[in-house]
Amino acid sequence: MKTPSALIALVLFVFAGARAQSPESADPISRPRSVIQARSASSSKPSVEVQSGPSQKPSAPGQTGTATSEKITATPKQQPDELATPRDEAVAISHRLSPTRLRLRISEAERLMKARPLPTALTVPSLDYVTLAALLPETSQVHLIRIAKETFLTKGSEVSSVTSHGLPVQIHVLRANGVNTAVTIFDDQNLSLLPLVVEFPIERHGVFREMAYYTSAHPALLSPDLVKSGQIYVSAMVDLAAKRLRERGAPVTQNIINVAKRLCIVEHVDHDRFRNENRIALFEEIYSLYALNELDTVQMIPWAYQLERQRHPGVGLNPDFVFGMRNHGNALEAMLLYMQDTWNDLITNEDVQSAMTAKQATPTELMAAAYNSNAAKLPGYIRRAGAGWRTLIPRETQIYLQIYQSLDSLMPIKKRE
Repeated sequence: MKTPSALIALVLFVFAGARAQSPESADPISRPRSVIQARSASSSKPSVEVQSGPSQKPSAPGQTGTATSEKITATPKQQPDELATPRDEAVAISHRLSPTRLRLRISEAERLMKARPLPTALTVPSLDYVTLAALLPETSQVHLIRIAKETFLTKGSEVSSVTSHGLPVQIHVLRANGVNTAVTIFDDQNLSLLPLVVEFPIERHGVFREMAYYTSAHPALLSPDLVKSGQIYVSAMVDLAAKRLRERGAPVTQNIINVAKRLCIVEHVDHDRFRNENRIALFEEIYSLYALNELDTVQMIPWAYQLERQRHPGVGLNPDFVFGMRNHGNALEAMLLYMQDTWNDLITNEDVQSAMTAKQATPTELMAAAYNSNAAKLPGYIRRAGAGWRTLIPRETQIYLQIYQSLDSLMPIKKRE
């Protein structure tokens, strides 16, 4: 009797010990528990991250402890994205600013710069510094930042500064080009400021001439709406100039008007950037500059301007070339008159007529080439080289035509007949 009892007791003892070990060895929950235990030593850091991340999605009803632990352990991997969020949000805010609101902010910043007091010891502004006005979207406050001109005009340079409101900022020069220098500005919280205006002293031979105020195509300002606004501005200004000429007895054909709208962009394209950069982005940048600054629409040389004044005295072009070109409407009227007169002279030439009949040249490229170079030499190029006349025109004009064709193909516009 003692032997069976002892055997039964031994079996019961082993069975109880096996059950006592089973939760740690066979329960499927054991692995998540070990992860949670491993986090307990540093649980304070993940818990703070979970609480401070408003973008974290709450756990779904009925979610198990396993899913919760996996989500918490994934939080540190999201830190780089969270750190980049303020920069992305600031850019998004700038893109939501309509062109009208941007121009209002730019005007406000320019008034602020002109109205601020200067040190009494300075009879003329310093030639060695420029001042940037930048908007912090989170506070709607305009900050003024003073930078050495040499640094401002050095591509890739970075400089730390403190704004007029005591905000530490970091400025990075993306593209150096005089008043059209593009920069990015971030504060010590990694928030982006929107560069609005640069106050740039213009000098001649070391002597101060005037203070220029300009808004470059800073990345934080660019948007599709701004590009569209620039396109509308160019088209409206050319149409208005043509209307005024028509009312004064100097009508311009629609084909000339269409080409003039393209030349307003082509005239501002840097040839090196055209060869080396994204061309659509470059064209959009120029349209944006029109929207931001109402750019000078055209470029003419003095003798051509004075020639049109003599040919069309009834139009009333400004007798002063400099002031006449600064007036965008007056400058466009001179451009349209020059293009129409040049075309009228070209179309009567037999060599030009033969080239167009043989499809060796198109009216568009002939007008563009004539505007950029010596129009009187085009018939001779055609007579000597026929279809190869483009190889005889100046190298600059060859690139000019390439820019025109690229603009026409990449950013087509609906032309009115």
